[in-house]
Amino acid sequence: MGSKDLSLLSLILALVLLVIPLLFNYYLSLNLGRKTAVAVARMCIQLFLIGIFLNYIFELNNIWLNFLWVLVMIIASTISVITSSNLQLKTFSIPIFMSIAIPVLLMLIYFNTLIVSLDNMLDAKYLIAIGGMILGNLLSGNIVGLNNFLNNIKKMERKYLAVLALGADRREALLPYIRESIQASVNPIIASIATIGLVSLPGMMTGQILGGSSPAVAVKYQMAIMIAIFVTRILSIFLALVMTIRIGFDRYDMLKRELFKED
Repeated sequence: MGSKDLSLLSLILALVLLVIPLLFNYYLSLNLGRKTAVAVARMCIQLFLIGIFLNYIFELNNIWLNFLWVLVMIIASTISVITSSNLQLKTFSIPIFMSIAIPVLLMLIYFNTLIVSLDNMLDAKYLIAIGGMILGNLLSGNIVGLNNFLNNIKKMERKYLAVLALGADRREALLPYIRESIQASVNPIIASIATIGLVSLPGMMTGQILGGSSPAVAVKYQMAIMIAIFVTRILSIFLALVMTIRIGFDRYDMLKRELFKED
């Protein structure tokens, strides 16, 4: 038995809750009103359209269409990471795409083939749902990690140059910034893993229970997906940093300011 459907009135009642943050916005002058309205409107339109489209994909369950949709999700994630990190889209599109696509696709193959033991690892229900969960968590991790790295290099450029002047090569000089950026990227997911089930009941587990699965099955899936998310996140941010360093620094180990958007 699946979860109970929500009526139009139910959705309207959910939207009514937005009055609370909008009141905070009004009295505290947070300047979040327009941003909130646009974000919620986009969410509703996107989810409505994707709901129709995914219903079609799940029914058709064509392996090529399934794979194409995952690529579309990866491309959208790539654009979001680049724009949110103030990088030039033209220069960084391929490197960031590769840093996301490689770990995500490898993890999906491993997860669906070995962990779930599917006969068809490109089954729409598993490929798109699990891929979406991994990409959603990876997206925030890459944005946090890249912004941390770039901002620290810009703020502490003198310190970085001093280390180079003392004889360190680029790898040695950048290692502390790489280390801090990876920590900033994965610390939230580590905290989530450590408190899952005690502080929060995660989305996949909740969805499976509402969908009719037993709590035992939901728990096993949640354990597997959290490990997959963590591993993919750390692999992706490491690749993103490596590729950004290769492109973003000249032969004198100086940051190429022209490759970044104006702040």
